[in-house]
Amino acid sequence: MTSKELLYVEDALGHEQFFQTKCRETASQLQDECLKNCVSEMAHQHEQIFASLFGLLN
Repeated sequence: MTSKELLYVEDALGHEQFFQTKCRETASQLQDECLKNCVSEMAHQHEQIFASLFGLLN
């Protein structure tokens, strides 16, 4: 992997962490269980994307 590609992956990892954090924060503030579950699922999806991207570094 080139240094430029590595920078792209690192940038994407940072974005995925940010999305996870924001989804979790939002889910914790929601009262509607349906919306809360939806946003929690979004956080889980971003967690999986993060893991996939992180796997590129191995």
